[in-house]
Amino acid sequence: MSRVNIGLIFTILSLLSNALFAGPGKKEKQNQPNILFILSDDHSVPFLGCYGYPIKTPNLDKLAKEGILYKRANTTAPQCVLSRAAIMTGRSTLDIRMTRFTAPLSADFVSYPELLRKGGYYTGISGRNFHLNGARNTAVSDEVFDKYNLETFKNRVDYLKTTGNIDSIYYQYNDFLNKVPKGKPFFLQLGYTDPHRIFNAKEFEPDPDTIKVPEGWPDTKLLRKDFAGYLGEIQRLDHEVGKVFEELKRRGLDKKTLVVFMGDNGGALVRGKGTLYNTGLNIPLIMRHPDLIKPGQVSNILVSGEDIAPTILQVAGIAAPKEFTGVSVAPSFQGKPFQAHEYIYAVRGAHGSGLPTNTAHFDLGRTIISDRYKLIYNALWQLPYYPVDFSGQPFWLELQQLHNEGKLEEKWDKLLFSERRSMFELFDEQADPNEFNNLAGKPEYKEIEEKLKGKLQEWMILNEDYLPLPVAPRPK
Repeated sequence: MSRVNIGLIFTILSLLSNALFAGPGKKEKQNQPNILFILSDDHSVPFLGCYGYPIKTPNLDKLAKEGILYKRANTTAPQCVLSRAAIMTGRSTLDIRMTRFTAPLSADFVSYPELLRKGGYYTGISGRNFHLNGARNTAVSDEVFDKYNLETFKNRVDYLKTTGNIDSIYYQYNDFLNKVPKGKPFFLQLGYTDPHRIFNAKEFEPDPDTIKVPEGWPDTKLLRKDFAGYLGEIQRLDHEVGKVFEELKRRGLDKKTLVVFMGDNGGALVRGKGTLYNTGLNIPLIMRHPDLIKPGQVSNILVSGEDIAPTILQVAGIAAPKEFTGVSVAPSFQGKPFQAHEYIYAVRGAHGSGLPTNTAHFDLGRTIISDRYKLIYNALWQLPYYPVDFSGQPFWLELQQLHNEGKLEEKWDKLLFSERRSMFELFDEQADPNEFNNLAGKPEYKEIEEKLKGKLQEWMILNEDYLPLPVAPRPK
């Protein structure tokens, strides 16, 4: 299907959605819901109570009970900058040229808060740094950013403040609400640092000896201690989000506001952040609005980070641009049969600001996910896995030492310390949710592997990907 036809389909869907959510008259336009988009940092499924994990998150569990929980939501990259760029623009990470971690989002690409602003909303971004103005990490970067005016977000929203202090996040939230003009709907992206490392929510940490270690990880005392720190951050996050909900209710806004809670990418955990495995891509996504969303739903549809922008715009009664590659998931709000995607895609690009000394800083990969299978294409397959954000942590150093001494269990040794990776990995997500068993190259899965490679190649071509294509060329 050509890009023109895809754009026409999205335009028609947007027009239909406007009629559904906004109606044709000005009276309906005045009833646009407020939108509160809460973004946690480095947050993987299943680490919330409502996703079935034994952790105390009563406020987010209540949000899920009152709305819809998506079990198969995936970000477009296992890294914050790349993922957030797609969320902000409703377009694939490749399509908007955001595969380098320190890049600023170009003014050429419209963000959905800008469209909300034009549609009558008072808009804001606050809390955790949103990452999309680029990184000023060298004198050269400073000079280039200033010379070409590359920091654009001050022009994209009405209210722009960032902080890493958890108390200041709540202050900015209230400050924003106080500044919303009377009679105007609002949109706010409220970002949290939790559960990003460093783990320091000591008063919220569970007992390491009592926690449930995921099946896909080696169970050691030091890993338990580290993981307890991660869970503590999530429990603190839930506590803070509860305060946000209470303030919304105190102001009489809770029944007039679409609340969206989402993780920006997977956690800095074993085979998580920086990888194209589930722990790197599969994130919590919950939405609630008393009038628009049937409560108590659990959805298994495939959702991409690209879908957030068109969904929010549809709820606001604003047409999504034809350039958007995401699809609104609003048709799922009432529990009717709906499939947003047959396939979703994600990329792995440069991470952080470091030089390419290992695959934590620089790795290149692509993935395609269907209803049942996932294919990962490791373009730098010759290089071993190197963890993002925790290579110096005691639990990892211990695992590394056990590997060096030949004492680590073979299962974990192969998964974590192989000298090189497979170029292609194919997983049956139903039979093997931990992604242990690589089916690529097995004759009985040849047809599935070839089909997924073909679909991935089609997507890479349409998105003008710079990586070598995954389907081997014909012999000459």
